[in-house]
Amino acid sequence: PFRTCSFFLSLLNYKTEKYVIAENRKIGILFRLYQLAVLGYIIGWVFVAKKGYQEKEEAIQTSVFTKLKGVALTNDSNKGLHLWGAEDYVIPPNGEQVFFVVTNYIETPNQRLGFCPESDRVPDGRCTSDDDCEEGETVIAGNGIKTGVCINSTGTCEVHAWCPVEYSPRPQEPLLSAAENFTVYIKNFIRFPNFNFFRSNVLETAEANYLKNCTYDSETHPYCPIFHLGNLVSWTGSDFQEMAVKGGSVGILIEWKCDLDKDYSLCNPQYSFTRLDININNSVTSGYNFRYAKHFKDPKGESFRTLYKVYGIRFDIMVNGQAGKFSIVPTIIALGSGIALLGAVSKGAFACDMILLYMMNTSSFYRERKFEIINFNITAKMPVALSNLQKHFIQAI
Repeated sequence: PFRTCSFFLSLLNYKTEKYVIAENRKIGILFRLYQLAVLGYIIGWVFVAKKGYQEKEEAIQTSVFTKLKGVALTNDSNKGLHLWGAEDYVIPPNGEQVFFVVTNYIETPNQRLGFCPESDRVPDGRCTSDDDCEEGETVIAGNGIKTGVCINSTGTCEVHAWCPVEYSPRPQEPLLSAAENFTVYIKNFIRFPNFNFFRSNVLETAEANYLKNCTYDSETHPYCPIFHLGNLVSWTGSDFQEMAVKGGSVGILIEWKCDLDKDYSLCNPQYSFTRLDININNSVTSGYNFRYAKHFKDPKGESFRTLYKVYGIRFDIMVNGQAGKFSIVPTIIALGSGIALLGAVSKGAFACDMILLYMMNTSSFYRERKFEIINFNITAKMPVALSNLQKHFIQAI
């Protein structure tokens, strides 16, 4: 009970600082180094590296236009010689922040609505008897509706679909291998609304033929917005011809870091490139493909179509950025927090106190000098005791 009472009474004690000068050069050097580190953090990191004196804006407004150029000649058993232009191999052809370039394809020409066997590559379309082909049932991941008939010659159900169904295997070499030399023109406009700042990634030059003669190079032409597709893929660490067989996805990152306290011409984009799909050989998750069809009518007015399963490279253009400009408010906040931190360090370094209190031979001596307990009850009784002692001493004389 006595200890519990003492504990609660100690909560009512008042503690005040007492400064003790420890004449120890090693501890003194450690303390000054600690102060210099904090000062270096405030000046070097907060003000120089992070520009704590600036108002920042990351709400970038952006617009991207793309235009592809290049032609390729293919020769396959269905079409024979065929010349591909940008309007054929670019989807969508008008160009956006995401565009797809065809590099390989499977063509199934002259499909007409009718009855035909399902592909044996579709598990749900395989059968051994008519009981496996329930009439009216849709073939899962297949091409049509089951008719209730199992075709023994193919081991698949008969379906009502666009016939014949897709049957050709994927070419092992890209049919549009020449796409490696195609070029894409990426025009990017940005705006930071708070600062009313506009910028474009196209070099401002009076030379009329500049864009007709340049291609992007990080050293010789860093501000030319025209890129070879082969280079875009190689900068991700991948090989274009290998990716072109099954397709893939490439990310083009345009990053704007603008210090508006400097000349606006120094605000220029930084490009980086990465492969976004999982690059694992023979992985079912790698690659990129989809199907589309072109519909026609014959002289009799009957509809038919050509089905394409296209493989290619999807390019995703991502834009982000940050602008900063001097402002008095963040400057005062950064200065205030820095001064407060420096003041806290100046009053005493925790690490130095721990060393003096617990890690040195003279720890007990330092502890006695640093912490002093003043008992006001004893202090109040001391004058009375001294007065009584003085009276006894006078009487004795």
